[in-house]
Amino acid sequence: MTATIGFILIGIAAAFQAVWLIRRTTEADPISHWTLLAASVLLLGTIVYRSTVIDFVAVTNTYESLVFFSGTIALIVFVYRVQKRIRYLQFVGFGATIVAIALLAVSSSPIAPSAIEPPIPALQSYWLVLHVTMSFIGESFFTVAFIASIMYLATADDERQKNLDRIIYTTIGIGYPIFTAGALIFGAVWAKSAWGGYWSWDPKETWALITWLTYTAYLHTRLVRKLRGRFSAIISVVAYVFTLFTFFGVNYLLSGLHSYG
Repeated sequence: MTATIGFILIGIAAAFQAVWLIRRTTEADPISHWTLLAASVLLLGTIVYRSTVIDFVAVTNTYESLVFFSGTIALIVFVYRVQKRIRYLQFVGFGATIVAIALLAVSSSPIAPSAIEPPIPALQSYWLVLHVTMSFIGESFFTVAFIASIMYLATADDERQKNLDRIIYTTIGIGYPIFTAGALIFGAVWAKSAWGGYWSWDPKETWALITWLTYTAYLHTRLVRKLRGRFSAIISVVAYVFTLFTFFGVNYLLSGLHSYG
């Protein structure tokens, strides 16, 4: 029930954001960020409730992962809206909100059963909890970078591109070390305890590595080669496509040790 209310609240937030975008005002709407905060509390509260029921942190199936992912995106958009260091661009907030809605829509579909069940023994590891939660927190920042990258490629305004480039760089800069720790480091430690080896070239491991290498390429070209602009935005878009494929594509198109996730 709380997840459903959170879904509705994010939809309401998107509606307010859309109205302000249509009005073409430079002022951000005064309501949607608070609605997103409430939605995030409810969605993450859903995870807490399910955790108390199964007596373990409930982030071990597709439904729970999507709810956590959406709640984290909503929280990041709220923080992005209220902070003062980086200019808030309405379309970026709106786009990230739409992604959160899409993820929740998938969580409500038959491909993500919502039954509350304890995880299988292989998943009952707090290394797995760190692996999953930190991966999705990093990917939530990547979501904002993705929307900003799309907007960068769609605009020719120099001042707007400058602001968008800062958003892309900042969100990838924050998300990258979190994703690195969660997807690669804690993932490898969990794999060692669950399967006896740090790395097995499982499809999800391989695609997580491809994703990480692509974001590494973004930071390398930005920091070392001093390249930015459309090239950097394209890398960001490609990296996020890999991010989505690592979660959805591998889960439903490829088989491997992560098939139960």
